[in-house]
Amino acid sequence: MLRARLDTQLSNEAIKSGALPDVMRRMTEELKPEAAYFGPCDGGRACTFVFDMQDSSRLPTIAEPLLLELGAEIEIQPVMNSDDLQKGLAALQKS
Repeated sequence: MLRARLDTQLSNEAIKSGALPDVMRRMTEELKPEAAYFGPCDGGRACTFVFDMQDSSRLPTIAEPLLLELGAEIEIQPVMNSDDLQKGLAALQKS
């Protein structure tokens, strides 16, 4: 899961120039998220993407557009859906 809090000044400029929708479209195309959410966070703009990152080498292509274009503060953390949790718990019981 990726959470990004966008820099207010840079995101204001991106809205005025029309670049913000393009950045979010490219993020959606890159991540192919299960879910994407957009809204306020800590007094600023934020987005959250739930996606499947099979290879950690993708991290630069995922994070850099948000960092470079929107000055975002990014947090990426592993999460599981219910099926993954059940699979993990079953494996734990076998060990």
